[in-house]
Amino acid sequence: MVVGLAVLGFVAFIVVAGVVSYQLKKKRRQELALAARQLGLQYSNSDPFSLLGLPFRLLTLGDGRGVENVMWGTWQEVDLKEFDYWYYTESTDSRGNTSRSYHYFSSAVTEIPAACAHLTILREGFLSRMGEHLGFPDIQFESEQFNRAFRVKCHDPKFATDVIDDRMMQWLLSTQEHWAFEASGPYLMCYAKRLKPLQLTPLLGGLKSFRGHIPRVAWALYGTGQAPEPPAASQGLGFVP
Repeated sequence: MVVGLAVLGFVAFIVVAGVVSYQLKKKRRQELALAARQLGLQYSNSDPFSLLGLPFRLLTLGDGRGVENVMWGTWQEVDLKEFDYWYYTESTDSRGNTSRSYHYFSSAVTEIPAACAHLTILREGFLSRMGEHLGFPDIQFESEQFNRAFRVKCHDPKFATDVIDDRMMQWLLSTQEHWAFEASGPYLMCYAKRLKPLQLTPLLGGLKSFRGHIPRVAWALYGTGQAPEPPAASQGLGFVP
């Protein structure tokens, strides 16, 4: 009798947890669809672009992964896509029971007219732990303040130092946001731990501002087309109020 009640209680818990999870996912989709309209972007709760195929290290982590809640279009003259990304890692205990740990991110990506080496910029802290999986040593810069605040990895150190000049370092230090950046080929991505819909505008602004702070010497060396105009001083981080 006691065992039967315990089983019923466990089943009831699973059902309730499933209902709550569904309701939260539904609520997020509705809020993101509304946010997309306010930003002038299109929205799909699935991934119509096969974004997992983009050449970013983040999108290969874990034992399984997925993309959902994709927005796309032109925002402040930047063609971009924003999406929810998740991955999980599996572990097995001494009894053979398998469990999964999930990690969730909000990501924004754009194409730039450049041939980029694979560059990763992580702020020290939680996100920087992923740098341990990249296999390259941290690149050191002349600014000790920047070295303490960020971990930079790239198989081509010259590319990294060409992109991250004094102006770029000062901007990155000024953000105070736990964003991470990846560049690879013609793609640039800005991401953070999963954000609420109302927090997405700063993320898009971070992507735009990083692109705008790429030095002209880097465009001259690695560019494949016309470089974007640098952000005006009055634009700050490129946020929309």
